[in-house]
Amino acid sequence: MNYFLSKTMLDFFIAFGMVIGGAFLAGIGSVLVFQAPGPAMIDTADKLKIWAIVAAVGGTIDPMRVIETNMLEGHLSPVVQQICIILSAFLGAHMGTELIKLIGAEAL
Repeated sequence: MNYFLSKTMLDFFIAFGMVIGGAFLAGIGSVLVFQAPGPAMIDTADKLKIWAIVAAVGGTIDPMRVIETNMLEGHLSPVVQQICIILSAFLGAHMGTELIKLIGAEAL
């Protein structure tokens, strides 16, 4: 598999895993302090979504710099690849958040 596809898939699963893991740990923490886990998991998943995307793509400055320099030089292929990587990370974080909302709604 080429670098672009592996990077895209890896960023998807990093963002997905960050949201799922953080929300599950928030649920465990809420049980330890005798609170309902559902609302804590949903709230944490919503708050972690943007940070999961940022962590998956490796920060916010470098991807934007790649897009800017290549766009100004007229090289559109790296720009499209970088946007696809960001969208993949967003999709992973969003799917993780929706899964937590589904699980958290059952816990209510």
